[in-house]
Amino acid sequence: MRIFKICFLLVPMVLFTISVYAEMKQKTFTKEEMKKMAETKAVIETKFGNIELRFFSEVAPNHVSNFIELAKKGFYDGTTFHRVIPGFMIQGGDPNSKNPDKSMHGMGGPGYTIKAEFNDKPHKRGILSMARAAQPDSAGSQFFICVADAPFLDRQYTVFGEVVSGMEVADKIVNQPRDQRDNPNERIEIKVKIVE
Repeated sequence: MRIFKICFLLVPMVLFTISVYAEMKQKTFTKEEMKKMAETKAVIETKFGNIELRFFSEVAPNHVSNFIELAKKGFYDGTTFHRVIPGFMIQGGDPNSKNPDKSMHGMGGPGYTIKAEFNDKPHKRGILSMARAAQPDSAGSQFFICVADAPFLDRQYTVFGEVVSGMEVADKIVNQPRDQRDNPNERIEIKVKIVE
């Protein structure tokens, strides 16, 4: 009987935790908000130099808004590029990467997800796209920058921006020595600044 009471109390707590984590963010934006996001830039600062980004709010407004909001809060500061694959991409934005223990890198997020905004923008060199799990609506904070064309990702991942300067920095990052999980041997911390 006591086990039943404990289970009866735990099940709602687990369901509540899952529902809180699975909260999906989606918003409708005015023309003015869309224009402001399109004019906004982001700068990713690294020890190898800066990468400047522009956004595609016309095709992925929720992803653009999410990235800008997280960056303004300092969410990305101190995270790393935790996955680098030569000839493919560099990935960052995981809050777990603030911890030097690499075993959890690539598994973190902001505590909510964003509805997919798949679009016709191709995954070409320099494209900024959102990482996700197997479920399409599972993106949160992790992003990647293509260092080569990756057409097999088209319309399966949300493209939401592109590099306007600093691709040579991405090329340096992607070629750093890495472990068997493609995590660079030395930390490549980032800081993201928003320029409005």
